[in-house]
Amino acid sequence: MIFDTDVLIWVQRGNLKAAQIIDITPKRSISVQTSMELLQCAKDKAQQRIIKRFLSDFSIVILPFTENIGHRALVYVEEYGLSSGMRAGDAIIAATATENGLPLCSGNMKHFRSVKGLELNIFKHE
Repeated sequence: MIFDTDVLIWVQRGNLKAAQIIDITPKRSISVQTSMELLQCAKDKAQQRIIKRFLSDFSIVILPFTENIGHRALVYVEEYGLSSGMRAGDAIIAATATENGLPLCSGNMKHFRSVKGLELNIFKHE
């Protein structure tokens, strides 16, 4: 399963439900986009190290950006950008999930629900 950035942010905020879904998922992964989003929110190098250690400790694999993912993300922005507000980052995450044949776990139903071929697992933090 691929986790969207929001789920990992909920874990960092201490949300037990988010931590449990990661804990029960045997094969955990994220898009390189999610990795960049997490690192850019860090306030300093120490916080970046904590993020990297978290990903490593939970065996979360960072899936690379490929040519096919880039092409699919471009198609998603064109197809869903106006109707659902899909932005480039979300398109890359959705394309990574689709290209790797993995479900996406996200609390962001609005941007992802209309993507054809994407298996979406909705996360509700409450």
